[in-house]
Parts: sequence; C-alpha cells; structure tokens
Amino acid sequence: MGILFEAKNVTKIFGGGIFNKRVTKALDKINFVLDSGSNKTKADLTAIAGESGSGKTTLARLLLGVIKPDEGEILYQGQDVAKMKKPELREFRREVQPIFQDPFEVYNPFYKVDHVLYTPINEFKMSKSKTQAKKLVGEALEMVGLRPDETLGRFPHQLSGGQRQRIMVARALLLEPKVILADEPVSMVDASLRATILESLKALNREKGIAIVYISHDLATVFQICDKIMVLFRGIMVEWGSVEKVIGNSKHPYTKLLVGSIPRPNPETLWDELDEKIIQDLENEIYLDPKFKLDKLSSDHYARQF
Repeated sequence: MGILFEAKNVTKIFGGGIFNKRVTKALDKINFVLDSGSNKTKADLTAIAGESGSGKTTLARLLLGVIKPDEGEILYQGQDVAKMKKPELREFRREVQPIFQDPFEVYNPFYKVDHVLYTPINEFKMSKSKTQAKKLVGEALEMVGLRPDETLGRFPHQLSGGQRQRIMVARALLLEPKVILADEPVSMVDASLRATILESLKALNREKGIAIVYISHDLATVFQICDKIMVLFRGIMVEWGSVEKVIGNSKHPYTKLLVGSIPRPNPETLWDELDEKIIQDLENEIYLDPKFKLDKLSSDHYARQF
C-alpha cells in the first residue's frame, strides 16, 4: 500500500527533428502522485482535466510507458517505467490497464468480441481450463452490467458503443489491475450509458480498491465521480487539489472558464463579463506570461506560479 505512480518534473517535447523543426512542449515540468490507499483510506480516483491539446493524453501515454519523457521520470511503485526490463514490464502491463476513448478502434472487426476477453486470459495464463476461463469472462461482464449470453459470440458491429466500451472495462478487470487509466471513456456514448460506465468505475475504486486516473474535459462528470483533480493548460499544471475545492473555488482563470462552461439550468444564460475577459486573455496568452502570478492560495489548493 502506498504510492503507485509518481511523475517527477516530467517534460515531453514533440518535433524539433530534421523534417519537423517546429517544437511543441506538450508537458512542462509536471508533478503527479497516485496513491493506492490504505486500510483507512481508499485508493485515489484522480481526474486529469483540460481542453483538447492541453496534454492529458500525452500524460496518459507516459504513465502507460508507451512514450518516454524528455526530462524527468515516471515511477511505478518506485521503479522508473522507462528502465523496466521485460519481466518487470510484463507485470506492469498486467497491473496497469487502459480504457481508451474510442471503443471502435480497439476491436478487430473480423473477430468476435470474445477475442478481446480471452486473449489476456491466455496471454497471462490466468486459467487452467476453458471452463474456468469462461467463468472469469462471465463474472467480469456481469460486473459492468452486461449479460454474457447476450454479449458473447457477437461481432463488434452487432453491439452498441456503450456495450463495446463496457466490454473494455470488463477486459481491464479480468487482469485484476492495480491502476486503470481511463482516457475519455464516456465521450462516445449517450447520457444513460455514460452514467452506467461512470458508476462502474466508481464502484471499482470503492469496492475493489483500484486506483483510477480519469482523463476528461468534462468537469461535470469529474465532479460526479472523482476525489482529486489536476487541471492542465497547454502542458502546464495550473491547479491541483480536491475536486470540491478546485471546482468550487477555482483560483486560476482557465479553471474558472472550464467551470463556467458546465451547462447551466437556464439555457438563456450566456457568458458573463468575467468569462469574456478570460477568453480574451487566454487568446492573448496572458496566463503564460512569466510575470503572471496567483495570490492567496491555500496549502491544499495548488496552482502553478510563474
């Protein structure tokens, strides 16, 4: 029990090569901690929030070990992910499971959906017989609200987007992971299925003790299920803390804009003057100016000061 993931001053830069001389700093000196909890505290359910291009998915890919940081390090249980050897990396792949944004890209249309469920069982030798494997698959599907007899034996196109996404949650559960990295897992499903998937993730965190990193631009869903939140703005962490404090009492103008973008009960309510001022300042890149500072920040409510 303790720290699962730790990012230390992580910076990721794209470009700058022979054919692409333009440099994009996707992440700039990011620090991040994900805790597994203890007997008295539950595992973290942490959100990484920000608009498209803010660096959310890049951070997820770094945590998964798909790409390496240009500066800093990503530690999993104290070990540098970039320096893991094959046996360690294999165990890491089992313990850290992703749920991707687009369920359509995960499936091979020539295989039935059974393929994505039985493959990890065979790969990690999790069962001694076909009967045991079938039982594991059935239990995983039922945990995410799917009936095995109505799901198995079908091709991906014969299932809805929500069903395909929940199968990917079930696949992650099969391996009994310690961490789930969910990158926009409900962006392509309707409202009713969105609630079901979010509740499944929350239950996994609460009942199974699985630490979850929930990546989203939607602060409404973040507020619904998460305990902590990191807000990214153009690769920079601008706020970090409990969801209640960051969303309820935002300090950084960008976070205030995100909170102001949450749909309001009155559809006739338009942007107020503060929102318009923030938008104008964002376009002028005022908040990236080294002279920009934030004052009166509590110890539990972090925002980067330049």
